Amino acid sequence: MNKINIALLAGGDSSEKEISFQSAARVSESLDTSKYNVYLINISGRSWTYLSKEGTEIQVDKNDFSLTVGSQKIIFDYALILIHGTPGENGKMQGYLDMMGVSYSSCDLTSTVVTFDKLLCKIAVKESGVNLAKHIYIKSGDNVDPERLVAELGLPLIIKPTASGSSFGVTKVRNADEIPTAIENARKESANVLAEEFIAGMEVSCGILITKKKEYVLPITEIVPKKDFFDYEAKYMPGFSEEITPARIDEKTKAVVNEMTRNVYKACGCRGVVRVDFIIKDGVPYFIEVNSIPGMSGGSIVPKQASVIGLTLGELYDMIIEDTYTPRR
Repeated sequence: MNKINIALLAGGDSSEKEISFQSAARVSESLDTSKYNVYLINISGRSWTYLSKEGTEIQVDKNDFSLTVGSQKIIFDYALILIHGTPGENGKMQGYLDMMGVSYSSCDLTSTVVTFDKLLCKIAVKESGVNLAKHIYIKSGDNVDPERLVAELGLPLIIKPTASGSSFGVTKVRNADEIPTAIENARKESANVLAEEFIAGMEVSCGILITKKKEYVLPITEIVPKKDFFDYEAKYMPGFSEEITPARIDEKTKAVVNEMTRNVYKACGCRGVVRVDFIIKDGVPYFIEVNSIPGMSGGSIVPKQASVIGLTLGELYDMIIEDTYTPRR
């Protein structure tokens, strides 16, 4: 079998760019070079570049999704997307690859759009037996009455952008006076905002991969932030959180989280490996969000969950590639 030319897409145009590069470096190291030729592509706006061994930046030809290194033209057979945020988690890259006839590792365009937008995602999973926090949607340009938010959602409450990741733009609000500033902070990440009731409890996360051959619901991780909630520092800075896999929950709660994870995956039409986050309050899990392209860096949750069941990152991506790869049209 000929090797597959893989474009490993990283970077992007969101606040999560550096995490994307960390994920890409880890995955690149794990991939089987006897099966794949891997080219790390830095996506930054309209500039898509590959850094050659000689240190030369070479632009990807977007007309046919190819790369010319010296006298060799490399046609990419497959895209492994590790862009957290735009354009990897909001469907833009998937739309381009669909037009190019190139298969890829993540959820498809529609699923990616749904999972990236926190309001659309809540609507998609509402009828699937998943518990949801109460929310109020704040569109771009809306005048906000802080007292109304407090009356309907209580205090504390959470203000978050509808389209963002890694908890960028998320604020835990303790009094009504903080709401305007929290909304302004969220709008730095996306124009539309969600206000949600704050659910105090244990935060857990469950990775899942469903292929044509097999279903993998990974061990649940318990997240113990040393801050108010699992924000960017708690997620990525050493010492700001403790992550315990498997989570310290009883078998009944574990079964409910696993079932809700499956339901969310299927309701959103997911593909590849995703991570679903919940808060467990009084034994009841409440859905938080889907991460359609979860982090794969050294501190990320999914690789740790996979390792607990003896699955390496390379084996995980072998399964994803086998399940999603089709010869280029």
